[in-house]
Amino acid sequence: MKRIVIAGATGLIGKQLVVALAGQEGVEPHILVRRKPECVPTGVIVHEAAASDWPIEVAAIKPVVAISCLGTTMRTAGSKAAFRAVDFDLVAEFASAAKAAGARHMIAVSSVGASDKASNFYLKTKGEAEAAMAHMGFDRVDFLRPGLLTGGERSESRPGESVAIMLAPLTDLLMVGGLSRYRSIPALAVAQAIAHLALAGGHGKHIHENDAIRALAG
Repeated sequence: MKRIVIAGATGLIGKQLVVALAGQEGVEPHILVRRKPECVPTGVIVHEAAASDWPIEVAAIKPVVAISCLGTTMRTAGSKAAFRAVDFDLVAEFASAAKAAGARHMIAVSSVGASDKASNFYLKTKGEAEAAMAHMGFDRVDFLRPGLLTGGERSESRPGESVAIMLAPLTDLLMVGGLSRYRSIPALAVAQAIAHLALAGGHGKHIHENDAIRALAG
């Protein structure tokens, strides 16, 4: 039985990932949450704890695979420092705890355009988180870099994204060639791709943008 621990399980992608993993044979999904969700699929083990205590929970789980669906927005965070506390600090702390507990495979949701050399603060933070995880010594790391996420139920209001989602059918048509990686993509497809990757073997660092994510999702 492959033990999998997920951080960010109550977000847009995380919720759909939990459902996908709950239906797979041979896996034992564990989720780290600050508050227990109202509805949890059968077979999913919930660990309710403050984020500061997640390393203790992860150590007890002893996962083989760790998955981060953590992430916030500048608008929700309210400041660059608060944003970085989630999208870099919390992500890196979770990954480090998973590695210390014996995890061999790390999977994380990042963003299209992520780079530790980016001038944009959001993309630079995402890129730095990727770089930190890539150097932790996992056998395999997978970073998913989707474009604008569509579908599903968001846990918070994001007016700017709502407008972008409404316009996506039109703007997607304009994104051809190298720009196709910026097209919108269903959050469900990202969740399904992660569920597929969680069962993968092998080694190395793997980057998955829109086309690869869709292919993995089937």
